[in-house]
Amino acid sequence: MKAAPRQHGAAPHATQAPSAQTQARAAAEALDEFDAFGDEERYATIGDPHRTTPAIVTRRLLILFALVAGLVAACGLTWTITWQHGIDTLRRNAAVRADRTTAALKSTLERYESLPYLLGEHPIVQDALASPDADNVARANQYLEDLNRRARANVAYIVTATGRCVAASNWNQPDSFIGQEYLFRPYFVEAVKGKVGRFFGIGTTSLDPGYYISQPVRRDGKIVGVAVVKLNLEWFQGADASEPLIVTDDHGVIFLSSVPAWKYHTVKPLTSDVIASIFDTRQYARQPIAPLPMSVVRTLEGGAQIVRIGGGRTGNYAAPRFLASQRLLGEPDWRLITMAPIDPVNADARYATIVTGFGYVSLCLLLFYWRMRRARVREVMRSRALLQKAYAELNQRVAERTADLSQANEQLTKEVSERTRAEQELRAAHDELIQASKLAALGQMAAGITHELNQPLAALRGFSDNTRVFLERGDHESAKENLEAIAALTERMGKITNQLKLFVGRARPRNARAGVARALRNVLALLQKRLQGVTVEVSLIEEGAAAVRFNLESDDPKLVAHCDDLRLEQVLINLLGNALDAVAGTPAPRIAIDVQTSQESLAIIVSDNGPGIPDDVLPRLFEPFFTTKEMGQGLGLGLAICSSIARDCGGSLVARNNAQGGAEFMLTLRRARAQATDIAGSVTTGP
Repeated sequence: MKAAPRQHGAAPHATQAPSAQTQARAAAEALDEFDAFGDEERYATIGDPHRTTPAIVTRRLLILFALVAGLVAACGLTWTITWQHGIDTLRRNAAVRADRTTAALKSTLERYESLPYLLGEHPIVQDALASPDADNVARANQYLEDLNRRARANVAYIVTATGRCVAASNWNQPDSFIGQEYLFRPYFVEAVKGKVGRFFGIGTTSLDPGYYISQPVRRDGKIVGVAVVKLNLEWFQGADASEPLIVTDDHGVIFLSSVPAWKYHTVKPLTSDVIASIFDTRQYARQPIAPLPMSVVRTLEGGAQIVRIGGGRTGNYAAPRFLASQRLLGEPDWRLITMAPIDPVNADARYATIVTGFGYVSLCLLLFYWRMRRARVREVMRSRALLQKAYAELNQRVAERTADLSQANEQLTKEVSERTRAEQELRAAHDELIQASKLAALGQMAAGITHELNQPLAALRGFSDNTRVFLERGDHESAKENLEAIAALTERMGKITNQLKLFVGRARPRNARAGVARALRNVLALLQKRLQGVTVEVSLIEEGAAAVRFNLESDDPKLVAHCDDLRLEQVLINLLGNALDAVAGTPAPRIAIDVQTSQESLAIIVSDNGPGIPDDVLPRLFEPFFTTKEMGQGLGLGLAICSSIARDCGGSLVARNNAQGGAEFMLTLRRARAQATDIAGSVTTGP
């Protein structure tokens, strides 16, 4: 028998030794693992006939695949048969509808086909065209008005051979045709040639669409004019818009439609000559003829097509699809297109497919239930036999489990002792780590104080040596100025120690503001001796302006940063000191200080023409105690302190290499709004 495996190397988390209840629970879990292993060994030898084998899995997968394939085949066949039946029904209904619409349209056109001829044979019309004086025109107007009212046409009018309308049934209306020129109209051109003119277009005067029928008017064998009858076919729009009907001319332009938005669109591309002809004849009032967004989805037998009207799917809206059938009208050369939506056909096919699939799945489930029922009966009989055998083994297993439980309890007790000892060792190591951190922080503070006081001490020594020389010469005024500078440096050293304390405590300055010009002036004066032989250029770059020379002698109240004046000088001394170290040994050392301003910030950029910063050094440049200088020349705290000061003031300090060579450090601080009095106050109270 195997015991529960021991877990070595587990990290101790408890703060006290586990109780007896915890030990018992862990022992029970270990015993359960053993039982599971033992059961698997025992029952594996009984020979379970229902165990899953690769052959059984393969057979079940094949059965499942066959059932799924049968479901797909049944649903596909149902869909195809139902859909085809629905399409055939739609085509028959569309044919009946097309016959009915064609007969109605032809009946309307044929009823008025001979009216222009009869109109042209009347003497009053011939007199008005042959001699269009006032009396003849008045009689013609009355005649045309009476004829038009009885015939129920839209407008009846006559046009001279020169193309000008002289009489019309609407002579007394504001949009009368009298006086209009119709030389450009195709129905006039055809009638002048002695033919019957047929034309559909939009009226140039009334802007109402209509169908024009014209006949030549002859007198003494000579054509003296044209008789025209205009019919209104807008009754066509009264058709059911859910099953659209459209009529196109010989160019494919829709001029009659039960869907008004489709009018004056094309069902096929137009050539440039056809477009020019439509525009010249003003057939559709010179409005642009756009193509109907119709795409052919499928072409069926017999010339019918399934088309999609619209731009496809946009969001949750799908462009509708129709069964389109065409019918030629003969004379005139028009084409009637009936459209029946196929969504109901798809819905019927989908419903029939769902019913078929549901029935198929129900049948499969019924067969599966019958098979499982038989298997369940066999399983009950087999379980009875196995249960009797299990009773025989129970007593033996109880004894074995008791021994295993005792062994697991002993092992758990040993592990608890080991974890308690490891916890005590962890606490001791934690205390030692805290003490080491305290000592490291104390050493870092001492190193920071030493580094920050080096610059003021060097300046203090220089001033003291100069004071001794001035006293020996009797120059008391210069000696007094040096003594004042020494006093200022001692005050500055005191402030540096306070600032280092703020750095260690991560304290933030409260409402401190410093003038940039004054800080640069003090720093350059402090480093005056080291700057000998180095070209220093100080520039000011206002937002949106070119760089100009920075005047350090005047304190600009606009150039004020949110930072303590001593901290700002401390950062600038470190940056300039590093730049001086970088240009040491350079033939023409140069340091540039650029002050860039924006609406919300000030940036002070210190760049040099030294060798630059190696790429492997840049990522670690602001780490404490990291330095590239030789032993004894630097502690690696200057840039770390500067970066901490910039963050405390709400700014940043970044370093990079110039494309022209050398290194560049950019100090960015928040810009403060200060008056000149604030700057003056900081000058008088500063060191």
